[in-house]
Amino acid sequence: MTEQTAGRRVVANMALSLDGRYAAPDNPLDMSWVMPYAHTDVARDHMAGLRESATTTLLGRVNAEGFLGFWPTVIGTESADPRDEAFAKWLVDADKVVLSSTLKEAPWERTTVVDGPAAEVVADLRATEGGDILVLSSASVIKALLAADEVDRLALTVFPVFLGGGPRLFDDGLPAGRWALAGQAAGEHGTLALVYDRVR
Repeated sequence: MTEQTAGRRVVANMALSLDGRYAAPDNPLDMSWVMPYAHTDVARDHMAGLRESATTTLLGRVNAEGFLGFWPTVIGTESADPRDEAFAKWLVDADKVVLSSTLKEAPWERTTVVDGPAAEVVADLRATEGGDILVLSSASVIKALLAADEVDRLALTVFPVFLGGGPRLFDDGLPAGRWALAGQAAGEHGTLALVYDRVR
């Protein structure tokens, strides 16, 4: 039985290769391996489901620059999938918290820059009103929150490719615990969308 988390949930979303990597070994910032699968119905529907109950997104600086540099440009694009445009509009309108020790002020609207440990930032966010806190593909943030046992929902898209090396999301030494499957979907190319809730 999963515990109903009082207040705001922390939802961590990450794309993984079948061999458990979130980035290729030669260039951790190159996400081109994701693109053939990110455009599938199951991946788009997965993201749509995550944003429905989220009002805040938590990002590391590198991901913030990537996400907030790209997604707003999708709005109004004639060829855009409606689900992509809806996600882009949500991202623009959502409260954004960017963890960074180098960025002094945010170049994006509705954005707060915080220089502090992820677990402490999440504790502060949990103390405020709002919906889910969605951590979008920021591996360093997700790793820190997993290590502190501060993730309530783990949302994974698993793509059928071996990267053959590169960083893993799940490091040794994470707190032992159980997770309950809350949702699953399989799509074209063998893409899997999996949602797990932390059992406490």
